[in-house]
Amino acid sequence: MKPSLTLYLAAPRGFCAGVDRAIKIVEMALEKWGAPVYVRHEIVHNKYVVDTLRDKGAVFVEELDECPTDRPVIFSAHGVPKSVPAEAERREMIYVDATCPLVSKVHKEAERHSENGHQMVMIGHAGHPEVLGTMGQLPEGEVLLVETVEDVADITPRDPDQLAFITQTTLSVDDTAAIVAALQDRFPAIVGPAKEDICYATTNRQASVKAMAGQIDALLVIGAPNSSNSRRLVEVGHAAGCGYAQLVQRAADIDWRAIEGAKAVGVTAGASAPEVLIDEVIVAFRDRYDLTVDQIETAREDIEFKVPRVLRESA
Repeated sequence: MKPSLTLYLAAPRGFCAGVDRAIKIVEMALEKWGAPVYVRHEIVHNKYVVDTLRDKGAVFVEELDECPTDRPVIFSAHGVPKSVPAEAERREMIYVDATCPLVSKVHKEAERHSENGHQMVMIGHAGHPEVLGTMGQLPEGEVLLVETVEDVADITPRDPDQLAFITQTTLSVDDTAAIVAALQDRFPAIVGPAKEDICYATTNRQASVKAMAGQIDALLVIGAPNSSNSRRLVEVGHAAGCGYAQLVQRAADIDWRAIEGAKAVGVTAGASAPEVLIDEVIVAFRDRYDLTVDQIETAREDIEFKVPRVLRESA
């Protein structure tokens, strides 16, 4: 007989509106211009999604100089520095910007604060494409990066009374709050965003993990190793009391020995992971357990972002 186990599915989970929009942009660009269509950086951080689009004719590159001038190029959902579209225009390339509108909002905040004479402090992870894109909206030296509370003590702003802060959209809500508190303690005049920069999808998925943490013996987060919001979900699970939390890309990555003896397992997915991968995990559990599937819903999402006009017109 198979052992009994309850699988709790977090809701919401998986694709957010920005990811859904970015994938549609690549698919619609392929329909309009045919293959190949070039994409600067992974359109979203998920191997399954990238491989699926590659099979349809998308070519993924890291830099613009890898793209020919006679084919369209799409900028990823994470955003790009201002220098990238400027170079595309100089080369007279067709390009479509798939930057998530919530990331674009942060870009505009940074520009607005800079115009008001503020130097920016960005809370984020060094080297992440979103951070590189956001910092690249302003001249070098105008954005100071902090990753931890400890980093706050090490920055040397031009004028401590003329500072504003922004954040990466995919951070841990709790960790970011601690960094913001440290910034406000050291720089009382620092100005924050009118509305929190961490996106609704990141916040909602972290809240779902917290809600299920007390009912599960282990947590599985479906997402890519380079997905910031997915990795934060693992951290949130640990912080909320999950004795075991694992990031897996697909069902084949599950460490079954690590969850042996568990009676209840929680499953969630980062904002760039498709539902088909969750279905795959459920099937894998059914093969091994007398399974009961339940859902823990903490929010409902109905946000939808429009694709750029150039693609809507072709459709």
